[in-house]
Amino acid sequence: MMDAALDKTLRDAAALFRRSRYAVALTGAGLSAESGIPTYRGTGGVWTRFGEPTIDGWDLFCQDPEAWWKLSIEHRVGGSEFSAAIDRAVPNAAHYAMAELEQMGRLAHVITQNIDNLQNVAGSRHVTEIHGNRAKARCMSCGLRYRLESIDLATLPPHCAECGGVLKNDVVMFGEPIPADALEECYRQAFRADLFLVVGTSAVVYPAAEFPLMAKRRGAPLIEINPEETALSDLADVIIRGPAAVTVPALVELLLIP
Repeated sequence: MMDAALDKTLRDAAALFRRSRYAVALTGAGLSAESGIPTYRGTGGVWTRFGEPTIDGWDLFCQDPEAWWKLSIEHRVGGSEFSAAIDRAVPNAAHYAMAELEQMGRLAHVITQNIDNLQNVAGSRHVTEIHGNRAKARCMSCGLRYRLESIDLATLPPHCAECGGVLKNDVVMFGEPIPADALEECYRQAFRADLFLVVGTSAVVYPAAEFPLMAKRRGAPLIEINPEETALSDLADVIIRGPAAVTVPALVELLLIP
């Protein structure tokens, strides 16, 4: 049986969705936590336990793309806790519920900080991956993206079939500029939103954390779904305290009621 306080916040959120004409969501690692992918920050997060990764990855790539690709391939073969978790992960109920919100016409767009590709696998179609996609490679010259498995790694670094530019993994490194096409789309969505849903993010990484603030400043209500307090909690109009895999499907169920 659902807690009365949780039930009320879900109903309040559903009421906001019913009044909305262009809802946008920002999702973070908490959305994929119940797919077995560790979060970065917070209780049990990878960075909480082991510290944040080095910030020189982008510089290393720029200095020697061939050496970076060799190290990347070795790391992928050797594996790590995080990469192994992504490799075996499948979408959870929250991913499917986000896709259903889109199919219902209740959610116009998703901006995700996740690199795991699970929202696409679950069926979401209007997604901007601001930090890239682990399953893709990106041309550093023209921005064209490729499925990673389609890249010929016989010669390193691999090159773009369209323009000849150097390819890198699509995941945005520390110090690397956010791809212009992704960043422009995120700003466009933040300006269009008349309701902003934030799911499973600590909201401390910029520029991603800026988008709900932009929508809020324009008068859009803000809904937060997170088991823990975040940097956005004080600004949220509705706060749903619970795991995404429980609360997002529950929100969908309420919106299915005429």
